[in-house]
Amino acid sequence: MTALPTVDQLRADLPAVLKRFRAGKTFAFSFGDGRPEAVVLTYDEFEDLGGETKFDLGDTVLEPTQLAAELPRLVAVLRAGAVPAPQVWGEQGEPEAVVLSTAQYRHLRGDDEPPPGVTDDPTHRTYTTEPLPDSRPFDLDEIAELMGPEAVQDLEDLRRNDRPDA
Repeated sequence: MTALPTVDQLRADLPAVLKRFRAGKTFAFSFGDGRPEAVVLTYDEFEDLGGETKFDLGDTVLEPTQLAAELPRLVAVLRAGAVPAPQVWGEQGEPEAVVLSTAQYRHLRGDDEPPPGVTDDPTHRTYTTEPLPDSRPFDLDEIAELMGPEAVQDLEDLRRNDRPDA
């Protein structure tokens, strides 16, 4: 799935999603009908980002067939503005993946919400990389000074050793 999958496409592809997650061949991705409405990510990523402490999950791990049946209702609830608990799913009761709203995914990652009216896929974020207006380049001497007197001395020694004998 390279383009944004629809709810129905995802419902039909859940076992393959788990297979790609297990093989490390895909990362968190959004899905929805025409715009990002929810996100699927591995349970490992969810845990690594502190999801278990940020959300109340309950004890149920849905099987892919159960999640496929649940997804239309879940997305309808999201479209209505409600925020249901993230859905943990996997095979044989093993938590392998999580479905959550795009807002919940942003909260999980600590990202800002987009401005009102802006469609945003939180799994494809870009960040401003331009220098700030008051930024300026550092030279090597300033960096050594920040590191302390030993670094300044080491830099002087290196320069002395690099000079050809005069």
